[in-house]
Amino acid sequence: MAEEEKKSSNKNPQADPNNPFKKKKKNNLPQINFYWFYIILIVGFAAMYLFPKPSVESVTWYDIKNKMLKNHDIEKIEVVKTKDVAKIYIKQERLKESRYNDIKGKETTGPQYYMDLINPEKFLTDLSNAQTEFAYQENEKIEPKRIDESETPWLLYLIYGGLFFGAWMFIMRRVGGQGGGGGGQLFNIGKSKATLFDKDTKVNVTFADVAGLEEAKVEVMEIVDFLKNPTKYTKLGGKIPKGALLVGPPGTGKTLMAKAVAGEANVPFFSLSGSDFVEMFVGVGASRVRDLFRQAKEKAPCIIFIDEIDAIGRARGRSMVQGGNDERENTLNQLLTEMDGFGTDSGVIILAATNRPDILDSALMRPGRFDRQISIDGPDLNGREHIFKVHLKPLKLGDDIDPKKLSAQTPGFAGADIANVCNEAALIAARNNKECVEMQDFHDAIDRVIGGLEKKNKIISPEEKRIIAYHEAGHAISGWFLEHADPVVKVSIVPRGVAALGYAQYLPKEQYLYTTEQLTDTICMTLGGRVAEDIVFGRISTGASNDLERVTKTCYAMVTMYGMNNAVGNVNFYDPNNEYGFTKPYSEKTAEIIDEQVREMISAAYQRTKNLLNDKRDSLERVANELLKREVIFQYDLEEILGKRPFHQKTSYDEFVNGAIQPELEALPARPEAEEEKKEDI
Repeated sequence: MAEEEKKSSNKNPQADPNNPFKKKKKNNLPQINFYWFYIILIVGFAAMYLFPKPSVESVTWYDIKNKMLKNHDIEKIEVVKTKDVAKIYIKQERLKESRYNDIKGKETTGPQYYMDLINPEKFLTDLSNAQTEFAYQENEKIEPKRIDESETPWLLYLIYGGLFFGAWMFIMRRVGGQGGGGGGQLFNIGKSKATLFDKDTKVNVTFADVAGLEEAKVEVMEIVDFLKNPTKYTKLGGKIPKGALLVGPPGTGKTLMAKAVAGEANVPFFSLSGSDFVEMFVGVGASRVRDLFRQAKEKAPCIIFIDEIDAIGRARGRSMVQGGNDERENTLNQLLTEMDGFGTDSGVIILAATNRPDILDSALMRPGRFDRQISIDGPDLNGREHIFKVHLKPLKLGDDIDPKKLSAQTPGFAGADIANVCNEAALIAARNNKECVEMQDFHDAIDRVIGGLEKKNKIISPEEKRIIAYHEAGHAISGWFLEHADPVVKVSIVPRGVAALGYAQYLPKEQYLYTTEQLTDTICMTLGGRVAEDIVFGRISTGASNDLERVTKTCYAMVTMYGMNNAVGNVNFYDPNNEYGFTKPYSEKTAEIIDEQVREMISAAYQRTKNLLNDKRDSLERVANELLKREVIFQYDLEEILGKRPFHQKTSYDEFVNGAIQPELEALPARPEAEEEKKEDI
């Protein structure tokens, strides 16, 4: 019962009354927000300044004389000495006349016009002469009043002061940490962005959710045990490791393993990404590293997890601009100091993950900083079976689902790929309105992951379709009659993905070492499609571009890395650490020999495949016609057409499932109804 309560509290941290992260109920009373007060104040002052009530228009002396003085319309004139401006006030009864229709704000007492004075004394003289000319009586004469007016009235001073005060209060609130998130505050820019997981925000992922990584799991579980029972190791004189680096290809479960550590360890867990340290400001990354370790030491013992550490751990001096300041190097230097510097303390363990260990700095990789490098590779057959069992738990499955068979049919799949297959299978079953997920849905999901989305509406001409059929038939025949090639499981000419017009699926044997014969047969099988086009049609197409790319890479690897060429010899020119920089580790003459040997290897494999397909021309025609008829054929269909494969070595599938592959493939119906629909669409 206690365990159930614990699980429920983990699933819903907000349900815990002691949780400081628990959301408070909203109060119905309105809360005062001083930001609205500042905004209203600023807008009000701006409106008063930008939209004054009276509208004063500029006029010339000609208008004043012939329009206003001539008609005796001016009530008074004020001359501002500080500005050299004359303000003209019109009599209220004259404003109603038509010649003043252009004046806005006629209800005001003025001034209605102003005139910029170049020479104020001349203006006064002209004004006196004009009044004499227009026969002004003594009581009508206008005597301009000289006034002193400051450059800015007191109201504008008040406006400017209010704007300055509001802006200053806004900035001080942001700086002080009361106005928003830490990342947007001026003085918090150097603070760590790490997310803290502790007893109040516990992660629900455990080691039970991590499958297929048993050896790595043991290593990581031992690190957790270091923090739980430190005396068990220190009483014998041992030291707790400073850090562990999780290394492996994308999708193999590095971040999932770290989540499991956060869920299993009863210590605070800081999680962040390497890119969180990188900013455009100089010194911010190093400041965040210092703040992170300061927080960690306060909560020691604890764990810090840095995902994608290659963002800051790249080897120093590779891309340094001459005379510049590399912020990443400063951040890395601070990280090195914090992990194993002069004044470091124990109790903080660093976990990091990367899929590019070759570019990390050697000082970061040495013992004392990352004492352990835990390899998280792609899962094998047993590992994939365990991963399938984990991801199949939440699905509603049919009776024909066998994780062992699914594992054997997904060679090379990482944990993320398997999770994607299970999710795609559930979506496909739901799309077809099924009550449960069946084995056929998983086969369709595997095809979806390998080849891409099936393009049912893609229009392909009959001539192109024949080329695709013979191309895929060439792959199938080559793989069927070459001893060391992978056995063919499925051949399809249904368009998938962006540019995949057809594909052949194989079941490679689970192995880590390959012989020259195996690589040579694989090259011949890959060239089978191009050779079939050449034999049947007497011309070639662009459909073999991906095949040629794979063949070229394999041949260059055989010559320059594996020492599988007599002319070049037993040498390896691979330079993972870029020790040679931009120069090649061999001469131009050797480069010519390498290129020549690669061309000879590909030409020899091409000729060998051509001889094989010429000998099996009838089989090639039968397989191609069957593909044109059914679009998808399986291994048992090939056995009916070609007979049993002449080589009897067992595949990984046979060894793992402990039975022939044919009974399983018989569970894959050709779906004649769907085929008829496809034919009608075409």
